[in-house]
Amino acid sequence: MPHLHENKIKQLEEIANQIREDIIEMLCTAKSGHSAGPLGMADVFTALYCHILNHDPKNPDWPDRDRVVLSNGHICPVLYATMANAGYFSRDELKTLRQFGTRLQGHPHRGALPGLETTSGPLGSGLSQAAGMAYGFIMNNQKQRVYCLMSDAEQEIGNIWEAVMFAGKYKLRNLTAMIDRNNIQIDGYTENIMPIEPLREKYEAFNWHVIDIDGHNFEEIVNATEQARAIYEKPTLIICHTIPGKGVDFMEFDFKWHGSPPNKEQADKALQQLRTLDGKIKSEHE
Repeated sequence: MPHLHENKIKQLEEIANQIREDIIEMLCTAKSGHSAGPLGMADVFTALYCHILNHDPKNPDWPDRDRVVLSNGHICPVLYATMANAGYFSRDELKTLRQFGTRLQGHPHRGALPGLETTSGPLGSGLSQAAGMAYGFIMNNQKQRVYCLMSDAEQEIGNIWEAVMFAGKYKLRNLTAMIDRNNIQIDGYTENIMPIEPLREKYEAFNWHVIDIDGHNFEEIVNATEQARAIYEKPTLIICHTIPGKGVDFMEFDFKWHGSPPNKEQADKALQQLRTLDGKIKSEHE
């Protein structure tokens, strides 16, 4: 992984903001989909695909690539937008989100796009898939790493904990799970619907190494994944504390935007805010 210097941070910030703009445009055109989670995870996905992962967008089936498993498939607009900006396919295709016959399904469909490792729909399955991949790589003495992205509300689902136990038992050092800790789900706040805390202590009890980070700070995101690479006897969980709807003031922290797209007027307002932010990012680094 290359050094994260100041110019690289500027580049990542600009890419993440472009991804947020793409997400708004995609959802407005589709007239359906999820807003808050994708906007909140734009920085994490940017860091992964534009700095952390060992991958090749021009050769998506490269055997030695790292694997990314998106368990909470409903935030796929951020996955699609990030993959397009990383060079897996044209950004022009993003406008086909959720249209009939599109490769950009409302949940990722393995085989539809180059670089999609799994199909995700039912919540709670991704960590089991990722743990199986990681275990296979260890059995075959391979060096690939597996990154599993999950939601916080997904931790309310029982089969997540079967995978947590499995990964802890087999000391899957090549597995890094990342939870979007934005505190919301479709019908309210997680701690009101079904409390998941103490999250750190639960994973630690199953022999995981746990790191809490600001999910909007690129240095913290990268440093956490580097630390995970140095942990040899355990899988690692990175709890990414994020702001749902990040970058759009009327969406931030509001659980009602979990599963709602913006209309044309709302999208125009959101894009104006994001483009203003883009100007600030550029000026701060000049």
